[in-house]
Amino acid sequence: MKSLLAVLTVLAAIVGLWYAACVPMNIHGVLVTAERGGAVVEPSDGAARRGMSGVSLALKNGFAVPETWAQERPRLPAPHQVAIELWDTTVMKKITSKRSLVYHGWVTLSATLLGFGIGTVLGVLLAVGIVHSRVMDMSVMPWAIVSQTIPIIALAPMIIVVLYSVGVQGIIPKAVISAYLSFFPVVVGMVKGLRSPDAMQLDLLRTYNASKGETFWKLRLPASMPYLFASLKIGVAASLVGAIVGELPTGAVSGLGARLLAGSYYGQTVQIWSALFGAAILAACLVGLLGVIERLVLKRMGMA
Repeated sequence: MKSLLAVLTVLAAIVGLWYAACVPMNIHGVLVTAERGGAVVEPSDGAARRGMSGVSLALKNGFAVPETWAQERPRLPAPHQVAIELWDTTVMKKITSKRSLVYHGWVTLSATLLGFGIGTVLGVLLAVGIVHSRVMDMSVMPWAIVSQTIPIIALAPMIIVVLYSVGVQGIIPKAVISAYLSFFPVVVGMVKGLRSPDAMQLDLLRTYNASKGETFWKLRLPASMPYLFASLKIGVAASLVGAIVGELPTGAVSGLGARLLAGSYYGQTVQIWSALFGAAILAACLVGLLGVIERLVLKRMGMA
């Protein structure tokens, strides 16, 4: 009960700050509209208003504050505007409609899951090789680290152009970008997990004359499970980001990235924020699902 109350308190504080931030962000546009409608605005000179801060304008024109939460195309939409847009594009639209956020979410989710699967398999295989081979540890791991220093927003167009040039289109380019972002957390977490058994445990298996394969399956792999699931939660969120970024350079017409692009083209900030919240909700669901699987697996293994 206390934890729920703490969460609700933090949520209420965030919403309150959000509403407060809408006032200075949107007040300039509201005053322009009010002046055109015949209202008395202070100061009356538009050039003078442009040089004033949003807070000062709100203090001088208190009558306009409620309108900052109801603009059609605000700079910063109010929480209730985003909530209404989410409701309209998820519940009130058929999931097959191109206006449905569920439809666009599924397009992005399919690329996310494919890329996450590729990144996970690649990450686990690389981690096993790094743990069992000194050569791979000295050669592959530094390159894996260096690869993450390249901004994905710069790398994504190059990946898409290269794959398009060889006839690879559709979901694959987005999945490759997702895999690129998700494999590194899996590599790092899995390496840490496979190396987590201490010297006494390894010595015990040596006294039993266990082979490297038996040591891996009976000791290293079970010990790595908590580390693996922790890295998978990070990887799946990164994979979703990769799928969205992969939709931006292609001018995609479907997917959460496409919703973001369309909203930016036409100045639909409410649509942009609803797509962002849709992506956040989707990521939370994926991480939550992995958490459930983690509890089941660890309980089955007697580790929870």
